[in-house]
Formats: sequence, C-alpha cells, structure tokens
Amino acid sequence: MSDTLPDRLSIDPDSKFYDQTILERGIGIRFNGTEKTNVEEYSVSEGWVKVSVGKTMDRRGKPLTMKLKGKVEPYFRDTAEA
Repeated sequence: MSDTLPDRLSIDPDSKFYDQTILERGIGIRFNGTEKTNVEEYSVSEGWVKVSVGKTMDRRGKPLTMKLKGKVEPYFRDTAEA
C-alpha cells in the first residue's frame, strides 16, 4: 500500500472521495497545527476541512458540518507512532 494520502478524502460512504482501504488504515488530521478528531472531509490543495458540529443531524441523518479554512496536514496514524 502507498504511503501517500489523497488530496481530498471523506468518511461519508456516499461521497466520491470515500476510500475505505485508506480509512481502515487510520488517518490523522492536523489543522493549523492542532490535532482534529471530528473531521468529516478534507482537501489539502484547497486548504479546508469539514468538521462535525456536535451531535446534530440534518434531515438525511448525516452530521451537520462546518467548513474551516487553513493549513491541512493529513497523516497515517500507524507511521506517526513509529
């Protein structure tokens, strides 16, 4: 498996940016130097993350998200621990 992460990734199975094999490996996200654990989707080239807002759901049962702009640094959790 490659050690490069995609430019854009989503945890929503309905998204075209969803990749189960990469997500199973474990992804960490640093946003503006801070570790984020509630990221639903990210884009490195565009410089944004979508984070869930509490436990609130939309009418389709998906978490409400908020887009934040800044420096996005995704990494594999297994290589960060080594």
